[in-house]
Amino acid sequence: MLALAALLTALIALIAGCSTGGTATPVAQPERDSGVSVTQDPGAGATDISPTAPVSVTASGGTLQDVALTSESGRAVQGALSPDRRSYTVTEPLGYGATYTWSGTAIGASGDSTPVEGAFTTVDPDSVTSVTTYIADGQEVGIAAPIILKFDAPVADKAAVEKALTVTTTPQTVGSWAWLPDDGGSRVHWRPRDYWTPGTAVHVAGNLYGVDYGDGAYGESDFTLDFTVGRSQIVKADATSHRMQVIRDGATIMDIPVSYGEGNEDRNVTRSGVHVVTEKHEDFLMSNPPYYENVRERWAVRISNNGEFIHANPATTGVQGSANVTNGCINLSLSDAEEYFGTAMYGDPVEVTGTRIDLSAADGDIYDWAIDWSTWQSLSALPGGTDTASAGAAGSSATGTGVTTGTAVPAALPTR
Repeated sequence: MLALAALLTALIALIAGCSTGGTATPVAQPERDSGVSVTQDPGAGATDISPTAPVSVTASGGTLQDVALTSESGRAVQGALSPDRRSYTVTEPLGYGATYTWSGTAIGASGDSTPVEGAFTTVDPDSVTSVTTYIADGQEVGIAAPIILKFDAPVADKAAVEKALTVTTTPQTVGSWAWLPDDGGSRVHWRPRDYWTPGTAVHVAGNLYGVDYGDGAYGESDFTLDFTVGRSQIVKADATSHRMQVIRDGATIMDIPVSYGEGNEDRNVTRSGVHVVTEKHEDFLMSNPPYYENVRERWAVRISNNGEFIHANPATTGVQGSANVTNGCINLSLSDAEEYFGTAMYGDPVEVTGTRIDLSAADGDIYDWAIDWSTWQSLSALPGGTDTASAGAAGSSATGTGVTTGTAVPAALPTR
């Protein structure tokens, strides 16, 4: 009995000694999981992102609340929340060389939340390249007018640019892009395989903003261009006949005596081939040093950039219809030149035949119709060119006086 009492007393003392002055150590509780995960595209911390790349945030296992993507200036980028509130997608282009930051919350089924946070940075180009057109928005053109896009700097990745270009026509038109030589920049032309059908409506779209042109250059902006093709007017100019016909919608409306280039030297040979009317002037000072300089000519219609015009020249009236004596232009009487001038439109074809030198790249910007169709297709940056137009919503698509440097209609400005 005494031994049992001593044992109980020792146990009581031991228990008291263990509890006196001690602090209980809490057991770590598992962190409560909200049950929702957030995915960003592009990911947080990403750099050199195209300003037109898809941008979104998605909540898996929950819904989004008060989500926003904000520019450095504090402006909220336009975006749309999906009906189930599980994803948010940016709906406008971003700016170049800018940082964008996410904010908001993802709420799980349990009511717990996960923050939407993180930032990414868009690409900062070494340069941006702009484009102009030779046709103005809303212009009416002749049946041989090519679509010409002139870039203000060389384009290294021509295929990337060409993929971003679309031509839509009503009625369906088969055509192709071709990249032609250009000093100080790049230019690409789209022409139909055959002359345009009169009345064709043409829509050109260039989704060029955000396109990597190569060598550190990117597209400055998107653009659209809309124009229509007018009546069919073709000038038939056979130098051996010393005459010229103007054919409107299949009917000859003028058949007149003219004089072509004398042809005794290469410099005064009127080039054979399909020329294109590019500009016209009631009065024009012409120069061809050392032969003549600042000679005033009337009713001048330019048909190439090598100095070829159809214009009045009273000095050759006596031989018009019987001899070719000019420096390469097509000379008409004053009355015939004025009448023809009134009918001419940008883009009209002038088909010259019967001379010993053909129209070529040496003769200026628009020699498109001097290139046969298969060769033209080979000048596309894409395999096979765009020889087969795909059906569009209202037709088909394939990717003033004077040359009008058109103002392409820009798309909405991106977020800066």
